[in-house]
Amino acid sequence: MDKLKNTIFAMKMTDIRKYPANYEALSTDAALRAEHLACQLRNIIFTTAVLPKPEYMDRAVKAQGIQFRTDGNLLIIRLPGLLPKRKTRANIGYINDPLYCGIKSYLAEHPIPVFTDCVVCFIQVYDRKLPLRRIRDYDNMEFKQILDTISPFVLKDDSGIYCDSYHTTNLGDEDYTLINIMEKSLFPAWLRSRKDQVSDLSEIS
Repeated sequence: MDKLKNTIFAMKMTDIRKYPANYEALSTDAALRAEHLACQLRNIIFTTAVLPKPEYMDRAVKAQGIQFRTDGNLLIIRLPGLLPKRKTRANIGYINDPLYCGIKSYLAEHPIPVFTDCVVCFIQVYDRKLPLRRIRDYDNMEFKQILDTISPFVLKDDSGIYCDSYHTTNLGDEDYTLINIMEKSLFPAWLRSRKDQVSDLSEIS
């Protein structure tokens, strides 16, 4: 905790525009420390039976701001922040465990048909107030584990036979990640509607 406090203080004192590399190193260090602490504290709760895991995870979903909703035949998931870099070896369990419990709980109350021939769209939204050089390559981000967490609940299979992926970047008022899942037949209209609304750097994979 003391090391985390010191790192956050150093972040506050660092000018991100003048020293972007230093700020990135500090913010990454702080994030990894916070994730490690959160997972350790969770384990303490679970091993001491202070709070049942489902009840805790329900609170974690709300605390992190993970959101689920449907719009017709479209499933929309919002995750806090950007997905971590693959090379940081971040403990993605920090987001995966609440995501798993959250989608399971949501679908129990809002059942939807399993997507059998679908497109999974990952939208990385970057805070427009921060430098554009923060925007990362799609192949340097941890999409697979997130998809592995979601797919058992809503996809027939996440192989290329049944599932395509689309990646795009937006600018917004804060950092967050959107995941949109739809049948392939709906994708062209969804993509046209987005092109009418925003100008993105897009890449189909």
